[in-house]
Amino acid sequence: MNGITRWDPFHNLSTLQEHVNRLFDSKFSHNGDNATLTAWVPSVDVYETENELVIKADLPEIAEKDIDVRVEDNMLTVRAERKFEQKVKEENYLRMERAYGTFSRSFSLPNSVDTQAVKAEYTDGVLSVTLPKRAESKPKQVKINVSNGKN
Repeated sequence: MNGITRWDPFHNLSTLQEHVNRLFDSKFSHNGDNATLTAWVPSVDVYETENELVIKADLPEIAEKDIDVRVEDNMLTVRAERKFEQKVKEENYLRMERAYGTFSRSFSLPNSVDTQAVKAEYTDGVLSVTLPKRAESKPKQVKINVSNGKN
């Protein structure tokens, strides 16, 4: 005599989830070659003062010579590459969360920026790009002559 088997409507669903998890684990796990290293985009802050526009980008562990800052056609482009450290064998890593590789970030600049006077500075892993405003675009204060109504 056969026993009664209880039907579980979610059994196949959990099996499907296990298959999908295994698929993602095998496709996206680190298998030792640099091609699987995650691409990255650095965080930036952009702010404006009365006289300039400033862009600051976090670029840790990048040599200054490997950073390319360009202004063309009112577009600021920052490119660089963070290289994977070969000091430790990849198979010795237990976890790799930091991203490596090349990146490129572009920022559209307003017409008020003097693209001929752009300055870039790299200190303690932070790139600061200063974009001065053109003199004609800076706010002007107009002095108002006040009369007491008597001539």
